[in-house]
Amino acid sequence: MAADSRAKNLAVALMGVVILGFCAYGFGSKFIEFVRLVLGDEEVATKGMFAVAPLVNYLLASAGFLCLLGWAAAHGMFHNIEQPKQTMLDLNEQLDDTTDTAHFSNSIMQ
Repeated sequence: MAADSRAKNLAVALMGVVILGFCAYGFGSKFIEFVRLVLGDEEVATKGMFAVAPLVNYLLASAGFLCLLGWAAAHGMFHNIEQPKQTMLDLNEQLDDTTDTAHFSNSIMQ
């Protein structure tokens, strides 16, 4: 059972690396093209300067989300991703058991 779980984790990690590799290549090539455009000819650079601020905002937001993902993984927040769902369902069941439904009309309860 542990070997099966380990194989699944390895397969998921491998797929993640492959997918992120393709994404990094696509974004990286476009980013390098943009940098060459901005640093290139003065006339062409002025036409591409409008995209600098949104691109920097995108990079900063992406870096923030990447740091948040790393922090969550380092603190073990992905070890048992099914537990919050089970807890919510258990609490909902407890709430339904303790709620007095006598004050609701029959049309709502049907």
